[in-house]
Amino acid sequence: MARGEPPEELRALVDKIRRRAYEVTDEDLDALRARYSEDEIFELVVATVVGAADLRLRAGLKALEEACG
Repeated sequence: MARGEPPEELRALVDKIRRRAYEVTDEDLDALRARYSEDEIFELVVATVVGAADLRLRAGLKALEEACG
């Protein structure tokens, strides 16, 4: 596992949150509850959402910078 990469069993959920958060279901989270606590799942979701938002913000700022010179 590379630094910053989630364990294999979390990658599908992380990718889903990054790309299509509106599609995340209770079943997606239920699948993790046998191995992870509610706090760990919450932290994973929050970290993923914040990371995705940061990437989008940076891309938007870069586009504005390029458009405005």
